[in-house]
Amino acid sequence: MTNEMRCLVKSRAEAGLWMETAPVPEIGPDEVLIRVNKTGICGTDIHIWNWDDWARKTVPVPLITGHEFAGEIVELGRNVTGLEIGQRCSGEGHLIKHSSRQSRAGKFHLDPETRGIGVNEQGAFAEYLRLPAFNVVTLPDEIDDEIGAILDPLGNAVHTALSFDLVGEDVLITGAGPIGIMAAAVARHVGARHVVITDVNQDRLDLAARVVDVVPVNVAQQDLREVEAGLKMSEGFDVGLEMSGNQTALDQMIDTLVMGGRIAMLGIPPGKSPVDWSRIVFKAITIKGVYGREIFETWYKMIAMLENGLDVSKVITHRFAARDFAQGFAAMQSGSSGKVVLDWRA
Repeated sequence: MTNEMRCLVKSRAEAGLWMETAPVPEIGPDEVLIRVNKTGICGTDIHIWNWDDWARKTVPVPLITGHEFAGEIVELGRNVTGLEIGQRCSGEGHLIKHSSRQSRAGKFHLDPETRGIGVNEQGAFAEYLRLPAFNVVTLPDEIDDEIGAILDPLGNAVHTALSFDLVGEDVLITGAGPIGIMAAAVARHVGARHVVITDVNQDRLDLAARVVDVVPVNVAQQDLREVEAGLKMSEGFDVGLEMSGNQTALDQMIDTLVMGGRIAMLGIPPGKSPVDWSRIVFKAITIKGVYGREIFETWYKMIAMLENGLDVSKVITHRFAARDFAQGFAAMQSGSSGKVVLDWRA
């Protein structure tokens, strides 16, 4: 194995990423070395590419970016047990410590010292990735590398969708990006009655309809109350999954929820948003903030669902060799793509 690898680096404090070479990471006794086969481009990566305010405050320069990946184990640290060289894997990109109250209680996803690969630590847009063995998730044969490469965002969708009981419920999803679409697929898979997904981007809504049996609604052209009436819903939606990060969409969700409705909120409206708390209180609405994935319950759930028929493959709309990464980022920024996958073995 050569000691050099290709990688995508945020090497300058300006817009863009650059393909460079770097030494293959050396692993510690509790880590593994993963040969990366495929990676997914995430909305977070777009923020880093654009070098917006969040990225400037968060991301150290230089840094190998990327956190959605699938590959295979090629080296084991001396203390690592339960894993084997040659095993196919993905992995949890949130690196946690074990001293906080939440970690010691087994609530690893709530550890306040969490750091992210490709955001705070060296990432997965590379031919090789160093990862704690604790974070490795092995892949069954039924899950290919393309799906393995998007398990991170699918995990966000699963964590959000499974925040509340959806069996027989009417579900409103605001935001038809890839995670919103995958959340719709999860909701249908676990037994929701009606699943409505809203957006103002018709391309994204058309993609949602191709991926899953869902009611897509362009709220710039169609009244959501009319959609409810057409579905013979008399009281409103039972559960809302907020994926858009848009205050208007969140307001509309609150308006159309049933009394005692529940919202799982993954999207983040920019800045400080005005909230009419009387609408929350008088409708007895529960709001749950969702961050990342439950480590590792979400991983177990989504792998089980994929093995049991959950199909999100059509959410992948573009595939590029890693050397053509700029085309992949352009596709993501076009607003008309689903997930974009880069092939590091091409």
